[in-house]
Amino acid sequence: MSVRNGIVLFLALSTLALLLACGGYSSPKVQPPPSGGFSNSNLNGTYVFSSTGSDFNGGFLATAGALVANGSGTITGGTMDLVGTNVIQSGTVAQSITGSYSVGVDGRGQATVISSAGTIKFDFVLTSSSHGLITEFDGNGSGSGTLDLQTAVTSLSQLQGPYAFSLSGVDATGNADATAGAFTLDGAGNITVGVQDFNDNGLPYLNLTVTPVNPAVLGTGTGPGTIKLNTSTFNTLTFDFYPIDATRWKLIETDTSPILVGDVSTQTGASIPTGQMVFTMAGVDSFGPVAAGGVMTSDGTGNFTAGLEDLNDAGTVSQAQLSFTGTAVAGGPGVGGRLIVNLAGFSPATQIVIYPSSEGLLTLETDTAALAAGAAFAQKSTTLAASQGYGLNLSAINIPGNFAAPFEEDDIAEFVTTSSGFSGIVDLNDQGSPTFKQKFTGTYPFAIDSTGRGGANTNYFNYYFYDVDGSTFLLLEVDSNQIGVGTFQLQTTPAAGAAQPAIPMFRPAVRTHAALRRKQ
Repeated sequence: MSVRNGIVLFLALSTLALLLACGGYSSPKVQPPPSGGFSNSNLNGTYVFSSTGSDFNGGFLATAGALVANGSGTITGGTMDLVGTNVIQSGTVAQSITGSYSVGVDGRGQATVISSAGTIKFDFVLTSSSHGLITEFDGNGSGSGTLDLQTAVTSLSQLQGPYAFSLSGVDATGNADATAGAFTLDGAGNITVGVQDFNDNGLPYLNLTVTPVNPAVLGTGTGPGTIKLNTSTFNTLTFDFYPIDATRWKLIETDTSPILVGDVSTQTGASIPTGQMVFTMAGVDSFGPVAAGGVMTSDGTGNFTAGLEDLNDAGTVSQAQLSFTGTAVAGGPGVGGRLIVNLAGFSPATQIVIYPSSEGLLTLETDTAALAAGAAFAQKSTTLAASQGYGLNLSAINIPGNFAAPFEEDDIAEFVTTSSGFSGIVDLNDQGSPTFKQKFTGTYPFAIDSTGRGGANTNYFNYYFYDVDGSTFLLLEVDSNQIGVGTFQLQTTPAAGAAQPAIPMFRPAVRTHAALRRKQ
């Protein structure tokens, strides 16, 4: 049974549109030999996975779940939720799964996940035995996410404490929707205090109080827990959650509307960092998909100086680094450390809300100019090492031109750096048209500088990157026909199992085709 049975049928993308994908570059057929020391044994245990993107018809599509890998290529069990605008949610949540997987020596691998809702294939690259980057890799659609080794949570008391969250998806009419907020749980799973901000298609709803409905319920085995977020404006939203551990969860909405998915991170010990930070944001404005990245200096109270922004607004790229500042609105942090920041010189946002978390500052645009969201991280390094292996994930929107409909592309790659560039292998999925094992090469048009910002031109797409800590880098695509954000991360010795930051990031989105026509 195929997931297509739950999705509206749709004519395939035109050949021209596919040729214009991937930044307009040709597709080399000669692959370098993969390098590394990974194997099936490095996927062994229970892993929480997620993927957010588009189905083959362009509708929103997301998955989240937990799978049990036996270290020998078999998925022996697990649970998966599948939600989307063209999916009947009632039949596709909390589905039992089985399947198979394979891991190559370079950490790239594929998994086939089988449930009563259908079969989904995932493409991934491991950076260690405990973490990987993932894309959907079949004809049903395309999406990006993560794969993380789970540390079992057996009691609601383990989840007691403060959390921040960032979610994105679509509203009841299929327009882009995003939210950020914070809540605190007691030892019985009750929300004792909470706040939530929404940006629904460019219309902000701010500082909404999250009130208790029912206590959270912990799942059993690989099954998800459930939690409800209730506000007076949006009423009760019901989510399944898959804990990676007691500090990080995946949330996926299981009611009918809106459809929101994303990450939850603990706020224990979290604050606004002091010093240099790097960030990416993505979303949609009146021109179409938009994404930004850059660096800034934080004073630790919500004020930001020396901000430098790179912007890709529907294919119009500002490569000169727009200069900006941010000023905290008077009144100080509210519930959950919530703080409004006014921006000057930044595009497209003029105001954002920030929530501190253990994984960085979660950000959401709160003006009416656009919808953009993302995260910012304290910078701990400004170097990119040579002779190292990295796993890469890119989530992008492709604009074919000639008024053709935009479509999503999600890429997984593994590459090894040199002093002047890198080489490796990339797997690409253009909204349900996957291409496996292509040669991936790149050079640096400008080297990483003292701000930790560098550039890379590849045979598929061009991007700027921003160093978080020497092992995790944010990336912003700077092509004129494709807008994307992503990350590349250092591959450690497979057995080391080193943890990686969750890197909550929002993919670009397209609100209406007409918005793109106005710009073209």
